[in-house]
Amino acid sequence: MLSLLYQEGPSTKGIFRRSGSAKTFKELKEKLDSGLEVDLARESIFVTASLFKDFLRNIPGSILSSQLCDKWVSVLDQGNNEEKIKSIQRLIEHLPRANVVLLRYIFGVLHGIEMRSEENQMNAFNLAVCIAPSLLWPPVSSTPDIESEFIKKISSLVQFLIENCCRIFGDEITSLFGEI
Repeated sequence: MLSLLYQEGPSTKGIFRRSGSAKTFKELKEKLDSGLEVDLARESIFVTASLFKDFLRNIPGSILSSQLCDKWVSVLDQGNNEEKIKSIQRLIEHLPRANVVLLRYIFGVLHGIEMRSEENQMNAFNLAVCIAPSLLWPPVSSTPDIESEFIKKISSLVQFLIENCCRIFGDEITSLFGEI
C-alpha cells in the first residue's frame, strides 16, 4: 500500500481526502483480513488510501501510542522548532521498533506527496487533517468538544512532523522506496 501511495500519491489530486468506492473498500478489506492475495495496483488509489488509513486506525493503541498521548499533544507547546524536534525524537525512542519503521515509511510517503502539493493540492496541513486521526487517539473516549480540540492539536503535530520529517527521521526518508 505504501509503495503504491508513494508512486501515485504525489500526482493524485486530493489523495487521502477523497474516498474510493465503499463497496470495493469493503470487499478488499474482507479479502485482506482473511489473508487472501489482493492486487491493489488494479484498484483505485483512493481505495488504497482508505484501506491504509483503516489499517492505521486498527493498530492497537495507535501507531504513536495512546499511552504517550499527553506527551505528543504537549510537544508543540514547547520552545523553538529545535526543541520540538528533540522532544519528538525522544518520544519516538519510546515506541516499539515496528512502529518507528512504519512511521518512517509513512512520513516518507507524506513528504513525497507534500513536495508536489501544487499538483495534488495536498500540502502538509491538508495531509495532516486527513491522516492525523488515524495516527493517534486518546486512551479514553471524551466529549465531542474535547475530541475536536484533540484532533486539532494532533493535526498540528502531524503537520509539524510532515514539514520537519527529514530533520526528525533523517534525510534518507526521501529514498526509502528507491527510485520510482
